[in-house]
Amino acid sequence: MTDRYGVIGHPIGHSKSPVIHRLFAAQTGEDMTYDAFDVPPEALDARLRAFVREGIRGLNVTVPHKETMARLVDQLTDRAHLAGAVNTVIIAADGRLDGDNTDGVGLLTDLGANLGVRLKDARILILGAGGATRGIIPALLGAGPRELCIANRTLERARDVASHFERLGAIAARRFDELAGATYDLVINATAAGLRGEVAPVPESVVRPETVCYDLSYAMTDTPFIGWTRRLGAMQSHQGWGMLVEQAAEAFFIWRGVRPDTAPVRAKLPR
Repeated sequence: MTDRYGVIGHPIGHSKSPVIHRLFAAQTGEDMTYDAFDVPPEALDARLRAFVREGIRGLNVTVPHKETMARLVDQLTDRAHLAGAVNTVIIAADGRLDGDNTDGVGLLTDLGANLGVRLKDARILILGAGGATRGIIPALLGAGPRELCIANRTLERARDVASHFERLGAIAARRFDELAGATYDLVINATAAGLRGEVAPVPESVVRPETVCYDLSYAMTDTPFIGWTRRLGAMQSHQGWGMLVEQAAEAFFIWRGVRPDTAPVRAKLPR
């Protein structure tokens, strides 16, 4: 019997996860389908239970459900518990829901193995303080940066996230408008501003010619953040396609016990 999987979010029409997982399935010979489901926040709990009844075996989770999903599953892996956010759900035969988070390993694999970005002793700025940020902080702190700063429109939100992870390493919180004059080696956009065609109100001074800029979002053309960083002359500007593929490969391995080769899939997607 063909096993069913999918990705849930709101909105979800932009997601390329179905394409990626179908390519993985074809590459590995796994008998599975993978679809996208638009689930508004108020319907998440009910739809999750419906997915269980319908026999779906696993789900990827994207904006805006990652933090809420961590409260809905029955059990969290260590990395999901640490992040306080879930991007991968494993649905057992008895209906038990296990939550995991593959965002951190996906990002580190893309930055390090695929793009050659050095994280040890780097000064890192993350824009945004939502579930996506929570998913990547443990992995980034584990890479040994000199400095990790979370910036958000509201300082309270950034401080909440920073305090959650302070036991893992030095981490600071700032409002966007407090960043003027600060410089960073790596700037990661984890806001949803791009979905509205916007860029977070960050001082242009954070992007220097030597800065590597990375957008967790992705699009067939430059995202607003990537277009902004290119105009400011950033040394490197990358969309989150590579992270998307790498975190998907980790989820695929969790579900199927087979690790797909990401290189041919990454080659089919924009950078």
